[in-house]
Amino acid sequence: MAKDLLLEIGLEEMPAHVVTPSMKQLEQKTMAFLEENQLSYDSIETFSTPRRLAIRVTNVPERQEDSEEEVKGPAKKIALDAEGNWSKAAQGFVRGQGMTTDDITFREIKGVEYVYVTKYTHGKPAVEVFAGLTEVIKSLTFPVTMHWASYDFEYIRPIHWIVALYGDEVIPFELLDVQTGRTSRGHRFLGEEVTFVNTSEYEAKLADQFVIAAPKKREEMIIAQAQELAKKNHWQIDFDEELLEEVNNLVEYPTVFAGDFEEKYLSVPEEVLVTSMKEHQRYFEVRNDEGLLLPHFIAVRNGDRVKLDNVVRGNQKVLTARLEDAEFFYNEDKKFSIDHYVNKLKTVTFHEKIGSMYEKMQRVQVIAEVIGKSVGLSAEELVDLQRAAEIYKFDLVTNMVGEFPELQGIMGEKYALLKGEKPDVATAIREHYLPISSEGELPETCIGAVLAIADKLDSIFSFFTVGMIPSGSNDPYALRRQAYGIVRIIEAKQWAFPLATLQQEINEVIKEDRQRFGISLTDGQQEVIDFIKGRLKQRLASKQIRHDIIDAVLAAKQKDLTKVFAAAQLFKEHLKDENFKPSMEALTRVVNLAKKAQQEDQVAIDPELFENEAEKELYEAVNEVKQQFMNQTLQENYEQLTHLRPLIDQYFDQTMVMVEDEKVRNNRLAQLQQIAEMALSVASLDQIITK
Repeated sequence: MAKDLLLEIGLEEMPAHVVTPSMKQLEQKTMAFLEENQLSYDSIETFSTPRRLAIRVTNVPERQEDSEEEVKGPAKKIALDAEGNWSKAAQGFVRGQGMTTDDITFREIKGVEYVYVTKYTHGKPAVEVFAGLTEVIKSLTFPVTMHWASYDFEYIRPIHWIVALYGDEVIPFELLDVQTGRTSRGHRFLGEEVTFVNTSEYEAKLADQFVIAAPKKREEMIIAQAQELAKKNHWQIDFDEELLEEVNNLVEYPTVFAGDFEEKYLSVPEEVLVTSMKEHQRYFEVRNDEGLLLPHFIAVRNGDRVKLDNVVRGNQKVLTARLEDAEFFYNEDKKFSIDHYVNKLKTVTFHEKIGSMYEKMQRVQVIAEVIGKSVGLSAEELVDLQRAAEIYKFDLVTNMVGEFPELQGIMGEKYALLKGEKPDVATAIREHYLPISSEGELPETCIGAVLAIADKLDSIFSFFTVGMIPSGSNDPYALRRQAYGIVRIIEAKQWAFPLATLQQEINEVIKEDRQRFGISLTDGQQEVIDFIKGRLKQRLASKQIRHDIIDAVLAAKQKDLTKVFAAAQLFKEHLKDENFKPSMEALTRVVNLAKKAQQEDQVAIDPELFENEAEKELYEAVNEVKQQFMNQTLQENYEQLTHLRPLIDQYFDQTMVMVEDEKVRNNRLAQLQQIAEMALSVASLDQIITK
C-alpha cells in the first residue's frame, strides 16, 4: 500500500534570499534520492518558511520493487581452465556478485561466449531506505554556512528538529544530536509545538499554530490583504517580484498593514524615498492613479493583528528617522558644486595598485573619446560625452550616496540636472553603471553606452595591467560581469568594435602621461582580448548557437566583435541548407591545404604556371570575388564563398596541389591561400563539424 512521505528540517531563521533556492534544492535532491533507490511516487509538494524546509511526497510504495539484472563476466575461455574447471577469474566474478558458479550461464556476443549471472535483488522496505534521507539533508549547499556547539558539521543555520513520517510511522534516523520524530514547532511567538499523527495533517496543524507552510499561500495572503488596503484608500501598488519574494520569506504568518510619513519628505527625489522603503525597510511604495508617489507605505508583519497599531507606529518612527537623514543629506549635497566633488575624488582610492578614482576618470576620458569617434558619434555628442566623462563619478563622495550606495549614478543624474548640466550628460552619468547584472537593463543613449563601455574597459585594462586577472571562480572585482556588459552593449548597438585597434590607440595616448593617468596600460593586453572573447563565447552560447560554430567565428581573422556576432548568427541560419555541408567541406579542404604554404604573406599568382582549365576558372572566379569582398555584407561574402564550391571541387578533381615542381606547388598554394584568407575573415571553417 502506498503512503505519503513527509520530511521537515526545522532551523533557526534563515536569510530570506536563501529560503526559496534551498527549498528547490531539497526537492531536486529528494527526487534524485527516490529515483536512485527505485521508489516511485505521484508528486512532490514543497514547503518553506524562514524556520523550516519541507517536502511531502505522495503515494510512495511500501517497499522497493524486486529487481532482476543480467551481469556480464569474463569470456568463457578465461572462465574455464584447460581441464574445464572454473578459473579464479570466474570464481572471483561470482563471489563479487554474491553468487556461486552454479549460477553461471553462457551467452554469445559477436561470436564470443561470455559468462553471465542473473542477479535478483529483493526490494527493501521503504522506511529502511528512507533512513538515507539524512544524506539528502546533509548534501544541501548554501552561499554561507555556520557551525554550532562542538560540531564540525556546517549548515546555513543550526538544526533544531526533524520531522520524518511515512504515513503515520516515524522514519528513524539521527543527525548530530537531533532525533527524527513527529513533532514540529509553530510560530516563534504565537504558536506552540505541534504533533502530526500522519502526513496529511501537516499544513492544517501548522496553520493552527500561525505558520502558513506553503510559500505560495503566504504570497497570496500578502497580495490579497495589500489589494484590500489599496482599494479602500484608492492607492496603486507595484508588487516588485524580488521584494515580494523577500518579504514572503521573512514571515510565517503574514499580516499586511499601512503606514504614513510626512508629505514634506516628498521634496526629496523619489528614488531616495523608494530606496529607503524598499531596500532598507522592505516596504512597498504607494502611488496614486497618475503614478505619483504618496506619503504612505505598505508593510508585512510576521504575526497576527493583535496590537497592530503599535507595530504601525514603530515602523513609521523608523522610516521617519531614515527620511530625516535623507532630507538632511540631500540639502547638504546641494550646497556644493560638481567641481568640488570631482576634486574630492583625488583622495578616493580606486585600487591601491592602480590609483585614485580621479585618475580613473582621466583614463576614461581618453577611452570614451576614442570609442566615441570610432562608433560615429556626432560632434555635439562627443562634446557631451567629454563632459560626462569629466564628472561621471562625482556623486560617489556625496552624503546621499555614502548613506545609500544603491543610488550611485541615480543621484549623479539628479544632482547634475540641479547644477545645470545638459540632460544628455546627466543621463549618461546614470547609464554608465548599466547593466548592473549580467542580463540587466542596458544604456539607451549612445553617450551613456559609450561611457559605460569606457568605464568597464578601463577597469579591465587596469586590473590586467597590475596582474589581477580573474582565475577559476575568483573574480573579486566582477571583471567578467563588466566584460559581459561590454559585449551586450556592443551587440545591442550594432557598433563596429575592432577591440585590438581601439586598444592600441588608447594605450598610445595613456602611456604618454603616467603622472596624469596613474598607470600605463601596456602590459598583458592580449590577455584582455582573449578575456573579452571568452564573454563573447558565453553570450553566443546563450543564444543556442552550436559550440563548433562559436569556436569557428571566434578563431576567425576578424577584429570587429560585432561581425563575430553576425557571423555566428549567419552560420546558425544556414546550418540546414542543402549545400552547407559540401560547401564547408570544400572550403575546409582549401583552408587545410593553404596552411602548407611556406610564406604567410600573399604572393602573386602566375597564371602562366596553370596546367588545366580548372585552375584558370577558379582563379578568375576568386579574383572577381576578391574585388568585391571588402565592400560587401557578411551575407554576400558567405554566399560568394559557398558559390565557389563547384569550382573548388572541379579544381581538386583535376589538380594535384603538392606536386614536386616547387614553382607550380607554391603557385597553387598561393591560389588556395587567397581563398583561405577570405574564408578565415568570416570563420575558421576547419572547426565546423559537418558530419
